[in-house]
Amino acid sequence: MAAMVLYGEPGWGSMYVEAQLDWYGLPYRFESVGDLFASAEARAALARVNPVAQVPTLVLADGQAMTESAAMTLHLADLARDDSLVPGPDAPERAAFLRWLVFIVANIYPTFTYGDEPARFVALEAAREGFRAATDAYAQRLYAMMETAAGAPWFLGTRFSALDIYVAGLTCWRPRRPWFAEHAPKLFAIANRAEAQPKLLECWRRNMPHAQYS
Repeated sequence: MAAMVLYGEPGWGSMYVEAQLDWYGLPYRFESVGDLFASAEARAALARVNPVAQVPTLVLADGQAMTESAAMTLHLADLARDDSLVPGPDAPERAAFLRWLVFIVANIYPTFTYGDEPARFVALEAAREGFRAATDAYAQRLYAMMETAAGAPWFLGTRFSALDIYVAGLTCWRPRRPWFAEHAPKLFAIANRAEAQPKLLECWRRNMPHAQYS
């Protein structure tokens, strides 16, 4: 199988797809895009592959570009012919998996898209701090919903899935691990267990240095 190309940046949203590629052992090359917030050149370069200039962007072996990490999650499971991260169509947890996968990418992930750099969306400088605070508060309410739904030892209960990879990554971002330890202990425990998965250790080392946890 020809190698795919994953465009991303360590610690950014590409880590969710990078972890899955490592898990399945699929051949790929990682292409660092640089700081898309700070560099117009970086955005222009990625826009030639993905017009939205966002990561992750995955170029498949046939040259087709994929965007949207949820779509990649489903496609990679099909490509690997492996249901260890994505419950199959007949699995009883399939519906819950699909619900929460889309919940994460449609609801939680945009809070970082808009909140990380409010100046991109809020023209009035004096309003940016409040916008960021409101976005972060909304994210915390969404995490509370996930905490209520989370099972143990994994989000879906007894089986590991790509949702646990997402939880591990998301808890390294605002409001960061100490907040989760206090306010979302089930998600905090899932993140710690997911970090210990042997197949993912190298990916976590590349993307989640402990400096991000505090």
